[in-house]
Amino acid sequence: MERTFVMLKPGSIQRGLIGHIISRFENRGLKITAMKMLQVTTELAERHYAEHKEKPFYESLVGYITSGPVVAMVLEGPQAISVVRKMMGATDPLESSPGTIRGDLGLFTGKNIVHGSDSEASAKREIGLFFSDEDFVSYKKCDEEWILE
Repeated sequence: MERTFVMLKPGSIQRGLIGHIISRFENRGLKITAMKMLQVTTELAERHYAEHKEKPFYESLVGYITSGPVVAMVLEGPQAISVVRKMMGATDPLESSPGTIRGDLGLFTGKNIVHGSDSEASAKREIGLFFSDEDFVSYKKCDEEWILE
């Protein structure tokens, strides 16, 4: 099984979308193996967005992610990274297809409501930033035999 990192950003928390977004992932058959709500510190935000440090939007990324609580989670399932990326849609909500999380719920790129890892390497790095081994729960869902091949 593949793991990916997902973060519901401050806008999704403020708009009351936590349950709605999580249920979309669960309905798709993905399993939550770690999850927590937290206030991202500036230090953690800078580490999370390190690859964007020289870009003009870096400061606004850090400012937004630290502006309120987030929900960080690890989702598990076959091809979880690509499944989550497709479910989220394009970064710009105006370019996201209807039926995607950003296409249905997003408003502006700068106030993006959800983040998901874009590769195995970034998933591993991002999971390590937000979770330790003790944060994970291993369990079998009763519907796995109906979802997984």
